[in-house]
This record gives sequence, C-alpha cells and structure tokens, in this order.
Amino acid sequence: MKDGATVWLPYQRDQVPGLPDGLSYAYWDGTDPLPGDPAGVRFLVGIPAPGAERVLRPVLPYLRNLEVLQLLSSGYDHMVPLLAELPAGTQLATGRGVHRETTAELAVTLLLSLCRGLDRFVARQGQGEWVPEVCTTLVGKRVLVVGYGAVGAAVAARLGVFRCEVVLVARTARTTPVGRVHGAAELPALLPTVDAVVLCAPLTDGTRGMFGTDALSLLKDGTLLVNVARGELVDTGAVVREVRAGRLRVALDVTDPEPLPAGHPLWSLPGALITPHVAAFTDAFPTLTTDFLRRQLHRYARGEDLHNIVFTAPLAQGGEQAA
Repeated sequence: MKDGATVWLPYQRDQVPGLPDGLSYAYWDGTDPLPGDPAGVRFLVGIPAPGAERVLRPVLPYLRNLEVLQLLSSGYDHMVPLLAELPAGTQLATGRGVHRETTAELAVTLLLSLCRGLDRFVARQGQGEWVPEVCTTLVGKRVLVVGYGAVGAAVAARLGVFRCEVVLVARTARTTPVGRVHGAAELPALLPTVDAVVLCAPLTDGTRGMFGTDALSLLKDGTLLVNVARGELVDTGAVVREVRAGRLRVALDVTDPEPLPAGHPLWSLPGALITPHVAAFTDAFPTLTTDFLRRQLHRYARGEDLHNIVFTAPLAQGGEQAA
C-alpha cells in the first residue's frame, strides 16, 4: 500500500472522480508555481500537452524520491534525453493505447481526404473555383499499416469498413487472430505492391528514417502516405522531392522538424496535407486520460504493477536508491 504518498496531477482532483483514498493529491500543470516540496513527490503526471520535457527538465533534479513519472503521450522519445536525470528506481510509464481511437480516426480521415482530393477542393473553394474531377477511392485498395500496436490495430479495423486489403507490418513477423503480420524486413518487397501507407510505428533506433529516399522510391506513382506516428520516421527532404515531382501525395500530422517552421515547402506544396500534431487532442482527451490515470493510480495505491512501464532508472551502485 502507498498510504500518504504525494501525487502531482495536471488536473484538479474533482476532475478525476474515483481516485484512491490514502494518497495526497496536488495540482500542477507546469505553468503555476510548484504546489509543494518536489522532494516529497512520489507519483508525477506529465502535462497533457506537447513540450512536457521542457517543463519537467528544471524540476527533475528536485524530485529526489520520485517513484513514478507518468506520461500522457503514447510515446516517450521526447523524454529520452532526460532519462539519465530520473532518480534511481523511478519508473517511466506512458499513455500507450489511451489515444488509439482518436489517432486512428484522424489517420483514416487524412487518408480519405487524400483519396477524395479534399485538399485540392478546399484550395479551390478559397479561390471560388468549381472544378469537378474524378478522384480515387479506398474501396478495394491495398493499404499498408506500418506499426501493429494499439493505434495500428485500430486503423486496420476502420479500414476494413472500406473493403480495403489491409497489409500489416510490425518489427517482427507473427500470426494473429486477424491474420499475418509481416516483419519490417519484408518492407522492400511490400512497398511496390500497395496503394497507400499509414505510419503508426513508435520512434526507435530501428524506425528512425525508415521512410527515406530508398523506401519512398519503391512506392509506385500515385501512392498515398499518411503519418500519425512521429515525424522522424520519414526523411522530410525525400518526401518533399517525391511530392514535388507528383509521384506521391502525403498527409502528415507529425513532421520533422516540429513544429514545422514558417516558409517550409510542405506548407504550400500541392499534394501535401498538414495537420499540427492534433491526433490525440479532441474533446475526448480529458475523459480518456483521467480514466486511465484513475486506473493507474488505483494500481499504484495497491502496490500492483503499473501499465505501460517503458523504463526504470538504474539503481545506484550497491542497489540502493539514491538519497
């Protein structure tokens, strides 16, 4: 049991009904002054907005007794530079799976928008131009989903409604109840066979830059590329060249660099549709994240293993937690 442990939340306690008794709660969203001595905090929840690492960096040295750092994002790549600063024994947990439905929804929305030419029609609407054209459709298309985790599975399920042939790729090949999942090593053979690609993979050393010049060149003319994962999975310069040449059309909710700077070619490039990393940020975000936090904190209060632990800070020499 964790009776008396201090928890800092980015939500007021009354916004998270059903929290376990016996814990001490304080509100901190990264903008207000610290609500108490950070040395007493055992469980800290990161802010529910981009830039959590910038907010946490100056505070981490004072969180000497931290046991859990809970992120609300699906990934933790932005936290990698700070891992060495976590107190010994601290567990880092993510919100993996919490945003799968909303992220999958945007992924399919972006893919449909490219298929039906909504980017072109919106541009013409701004010019008052009525120009009908024949667009493509998802029906019967072969769509490659790269990354078969929570988001990838949700994307695949939605694509089935459009009678797509969905091809699944993960780090390693395996057989699942929904069919075969190809390994990443099979990508060179798969890429020339598909009509669209949806990127849902986490950012790792193995996925960084995986869609560079060589991979993009394997895609046939007219292929659609959607990225709702991390911008660094894709070589931005290579994407710009392929889209500018008219070979590919892309919809990117994430970019490299991010935020995308003013004047970048992607802003005005025909065939590129940009959204500013908003897949998870809907009116459902507070409910989804507070439901997850409630479950996670009940596990913490009972001393049970937490969900989505991705890293544990090494103990100091001799196996003792640093003071």
